[in-house]
Amino acid sequence: MPRQAAPSTRSRIKTPLAPAAIGPYSQAVLIGNTLYCSGQIAIDPKTGHLIDEGIEAETERVLENLGAVLKAAGMDYRHVVRCTVYLTDINDYAQVNEIYARYFSEAPPAREAVQVAALPRGARVEISCVAVR
Repeated sequence: MPRQAAPSTRSRIKTPLAPAAIGPYSQAVLIGNTLYCSGQIAIDPKTGHLIDEGIEAETERVLENLGAVLKAAGMDYRHVVRCTVYLTDINDYAQVNEIYARYFSEAPPAREAVQVAALPRGARVEISCVAVR
């Protein structure tokens, strides 16, 4: 019987500087040097309420939440290799892209952006990512 490699260490990443998971999932999971971040929506971690001051403000909050999760794992935006952007209205793409570019100005990660029917709590944008140390 072939010998299997030992599994990589799996760590759950959790920070109070990003919204607590609103379901049975982790904010992020670190396996080896790879961090898998769950999608973030524009929930203010201090109040628990969704930011609803426009798509630009929502996008900023989403990226700040992702940044807090990255930081909790000892990483930052430079470590991100892939993002998925979910939009409830693809017409918001240009505004989201403008804010997104401020966070990923150096060597931006691979990315896809898709329109979806709905997001949790009535959010207009959600972003998930994968980062590598």
